[in-house]
Amino acid sequence: MRILVTGAAGFIGSNIAVELASNGHDVVGADTFLSGAFANLVDFTGDVLTLRTHDDLESIAKAGPFDAIVHQAAITGVVGAGGENFSDQHRMMLNNAEMFRGLLEHAAATGARVVWASSCSIYGRGPVPMVESQPADPLNIYAFSKLTCERLARRYAARLKHPVVGLRYTNVYGPREHHKGKLASMIQQLATQMRAGKQPRVFTGGEQRRDFVYIADVVAANTLALKLAAPGAHVFNVGAGESYSFNQLIAELNRALGTDLPPDYFPNPYSFTQDNTLADLTQSRKVLGYQPAYPLAKGVDAYLASGRLGVGG
Repeated sequence: MRILVTGAAGFIGSNIAVELASNGHDVVGADTFLSGAFANLVDFTGDVLTLRTHDDLESIAKAGPFDAIVHQAAITGVVGAGGENFSDQHRMMLNNAEMFRGLLEHAAATGARVVWASSCSIYGRGPVPMVESQPADPLNIYAFSKLTCERLARRYAARLKHPVVGLRYTNVYGPREHHKGKLASMIQQLATQMRAGKQPRVFTGGEQRRDFVYIADVVAANTLALKLAAPGAHVFNVGAGESYSFNQLIAELNRALGTDLPPDYFPNPYSFTQDNTLADLTQSRKVLGYQPAYPLAKGVDAYLASGRLGVGG
């Protein structure tokens, strides 16, 4: 297929673009390069499209047509690179929701299939395991922007030739996230601290739990979603299907790095964080055929083997 991958210089987008190109697809990786990293695309063999703005549909149209759009571009966090509370609702909604609206319009006009990145942040502090059918509880503007995108997908579904598939990622980690700094996964941030001989800093108690999903599993889920035949708008959880505390994570990192550093606890200053994430994968397994292959220990070991665990720059 001829496939457009947006956010291709970012963490998840670059991994998807490289994998699809290596599998023989004609891939165009699009990015503004305002927050991504060119180093993520050095081994990408497809076409690199530099967008003038986040919603530069004119450039996308000129580079097309496409059989499929894998949309990963977004502002991804509510805590800025300097640790500040990111609260620019206008910018978040323009970049995330309105860009997606434009891509859906493009797909409706050209017949392209759409697979896109949603988020398990939509569940907020709702019950776990998180099931796709449970009520949304967005705690911040990022989560709300993703909820808005899901509703847009449902509104456009009847105009689209193919299914539109949203994937609700849990906490993704792995190679090619090094450029994100304080927006990188907690696994990368804690490993970076530990490699420097510092105690890993986590919120008081360290018993907050996360479903950490390795990037290879996320790439596999996107590949499966490109093959879905069932019409309409769909959302599926994409996680490891297991939940780990930050204390357990630190124990795994100590094992992998050969360190023995205890946690450094500090009070949680944010009101919008989730206490526990755990994705129910029943529908992902049944409909997509998704089966995560990387429990935490295996994922940490794979990350270490890549040479990028806890390594910045």
